[in-house]
Amino acid sequence: MDYRPLGHTGLSVSAVCLGTMTWGSQNSEAEAHAQIDCALDHGINFLDTAEMYPVTPTKLETQGRTEEYIGSWIAHSGKRDKIVLASKVSGPSRWVPVRGGANRLDRANIEAAIDTSLRRLQTDYLDLYQLHWPDRGVPMFGGRGMQAITDDANAVPIEETLGVLADLVKAGKIRAVGVSNETPWGVAEFLRLARDQGLPRVASIQNAYNLLNRVFEIGLAEFALREGVGLLAYSPLAAGYLSGKYLGGFDPKGSRRDVAKQFLRYVTPNQPQAVARYLGIAHAFGLSPEALALGFVYAQPFVTSSIIGATSLAQLKADIAASLTPLPDEAYAAIADIYALYPDPCP
Repeated sequence: MDYRPLGHTGLSVSAVCLGTMTWGSQNSEAEAHAQIDCALDHGINFLDTAEMYPVTPTKLETQGRTEEYIGSWIAHSGKRDKIVLASKVSGPSRWVPVRGGANRLDRANIEAAIDTSLRRLQTDYLDLYQLHWPDRGVPMFGGRGMQAITDDANAVPIEETLGVLADLVKAGKIRAVGVSNETPWGVAEFLRLARDQGLPRVASIQNAYNLLNRVFEIGLAEFALREGVGLLAYSPLAAGYLSGKYLGGFDPKGSRRDVAKQFLRYVTPNQPQAVARYLGIAHAFGLSPEALALGFVYAQPFVTSSIIGATSLAQLKADIAASLTPLPDEAYAAIADIYALYPDPCP
């Protein structure tokens, strides 16, 4: 396992991060604990969660259960110091009405969110606290382009949000700040405010990145490389599509597409053709589809950590091994050819 710096925080995190968004819906508490233990045994020290998890599917009655499962593991194991723990505060509600559905990234909501998360997680602090998505109106989760400003009248300015996070850092409740589902303009504004006003500097950007969605490379990769604000890549397997299990319109029972109908990001016209060609590359080089997809993400120089999630220990172990599989140069050349034909079919 490779360990990489988390921005300028002084923390080092494993280049594979354990994702948790199925815990509490598709995975039981015991299974969640077993996954953490397995991850630690394989050199993973980085866990990512969110106040709104689980999201497979998203339900009000299960919201927060994932953090509770991690908290019970911390309490039972006594190994809080063995993990770098990240969570997220929800922006304006899009799926689950967190805090009654009136939540914004303002002081009242962020302070309520962090205190609730810390209580569920049974810890005094978070190593990384991320804004799950912006408060302002931006294209995300499959949206393309921006033709007009669509901010809500009550949108909270980034300066105000970052000021609240600064107070949480001073209080010792969080060690570092990150963003998620963010744009180049947003990252630039966070960095400007940190520089000009002495506010916390964002340490990471958690955005989708995989063979079907490489838009991070267009504007954000330069920030990652020049400013040390690395990518925490979620959906490196494109929500399972790059495994090939959905080709032909097949929905395996218990799969994400079967249980979480809201994930439509990868249901696009050119996705099946692109997936089929990437599977062909994997076959040609004697690789599993997972090794091609996860190995590609792991090797990118702007990636701090690749977030993998699993519903079984066997899948988790296979995905860890796949992430650590080096790809031959010829495979990268073949990937480039496919990308030229199907650039970012699932942004």
